[in-house]
Amino acid sequence: MATTETEHPISRITAGGGYQLLLRLRFPNRRGMHGKISTVLGEHGADIVDIDIAEADANIMVRDFQLLCEGEAQARDIVAAVQAIPDVEVEMASDRTFQLHRRGKIQVQNKVNIRTNAELAHVYTPGVGRVSMAIHDNPDAVWALTIKPNAVAIVSDGTAVLGLGDIGPEAAMPVMEGKSMLFKSFGNIDAWPLCLDTKDPEEIIAICKAIAPSFGGILLEDISAPRCFEIEDRLRAELDIPVFHDDQHGTAVVVLAGLINALKIVQKRPEDLKICVLGVGASGVACSKIIMNYGVKNIIGFDREGAVYAGRKEHMNEAKVWFAEHTNPEGFDGTLEEALQGADMFLGLSGPGLLNPQWVPAMAKDAIIFALANPVPEVMPHEVQGMARVIATGRSDFPNQINNVLCFPGLFRGALDAGARQITEEMKIVAARAIAETIPDHLLTEDYILPSPFNEEVALRVAAAVAAEARRSGNVRKQGSRVFI
Repeated sequence: MATTETEHPISRITAGGGYQLLLRLRFPNRRGMHGKISTVLGEHGADIVDIDIAEADANIMVRDFQLLCEGEAQARDIVAAVQAIPDVEVEMASDRTFQLHRRGKIQVQNKVNIRTNAELAHVYTPGVGRVSMAIHDNPDAVWALTIKPNAVAIVSDGTAVLGLGDIGPEAAMPVMEGKSMLFKSFGNIDAWPLCLDTKDPEEIIAICKAIAPSFGGILLEDISAPRCFEIEDRLRAELDIPVFHDDQHGTAVVVLAGLINALKIVQKRPEDLKICVLGVGASGVACSKIIMNYGVKNIIGFDREGAVYAGRKEHMNEAKVWFAEHTNPEGFDGTLEEALQGADMFLGLSGPGLLNPQWVPAMAKDAIIFALANPVPEVMPHEVQGMARVIATGRSDFPNQINNVLCFPGLFRGALDAGARQITEEMKIVAARAIAETIPDHLLTEDYILPSPFNEEVALRVAAAVAAEARRSGNVRKQGSRVFI
């Protein structure tokens, strides 16, 4: 379907991506009107999911039609066609996604009911003053007497949101609210979106340090590279609570989990692999680090300028210099097509359609392709079906979705439960193993290398593994006195 001038590419996701149109129509309550409307909807490709009566009397009928559409362009076409039907008035036309976002998706809810003056006196003045002084006299008590041990700040400046780019802090809010929902649903963690109206790394660092007393951890989200590296590194060094950039490390953990299970299927060892990484930004560097820590030795990375190798001068930054010095052991400086010859894996963290399917047959036998650009991957799975053994994307409408929600709720749950001061490389690796091991080996298939985000075992396994590793390494704060009288 062609893209209209006002339609953003992300709106071209198919119905499998969840585009549902709610139409509320008012029309005369006479025989034949419902059939006439349904016929027009069918002629314009609408898939009618449900029809409800919102209002009815002897003269007027108001009905809600829930429709599946291919995207925004088709939805506009449907609305225009229905408006053209004589005596039919469109009272409301709204994508279900927008309906779910009305007035925000999260709220604060009290854990204790306030029904009497006595209860009010306990939770607020005068009783709360005793609690405040207990924390003043013993600062560690904040971990027992406030929400801090179950609170995470989701910090973003809106500069690298999804596939949308630099859209600003206000436009980033729906994504951060969604992240808060995932924390609560999958990790039972209370998380707050904090979208900042600054792109200055020093200001972002200062703000995070200033709010740290209220939170048990900080999730950095959708901050563009290379600033995200400096911000995370500084905060990890200067704060004593976990700081985690999800675009880097959440993706890396789930990629490693997928790779662990994919290798069981293709029966290859990490140290024998040749991997081509397209996209040497935040995610590409983090994914490469974690799979190298797992044992992979031969990685060749590519950015917009081509191969990244030691000594390259053009379009480099501190993160790419590190990458160049620790990957590409033979100093390859050719094209991606050439590098893919004999490669065991392609890992894409770049943009749509950048992997030519004609290059795939030259890869090694039982090749693995993780094409993770979203919403449109580097190559569509059907284009390389039969040429690669295992294929994963970042989308939910294809098998093997690399989805960060498999990682961060359980990882933070474990870190908070253990009182971890940092999230270490070892904690990420045990998280990846826990995700992978959720699927028993005898159930693994080419189309099933990662569990569903709705598998309740995932977050529990990740939390337990991360907490155990934090305690094993001593990366935890001392538990203060729990005696409060």
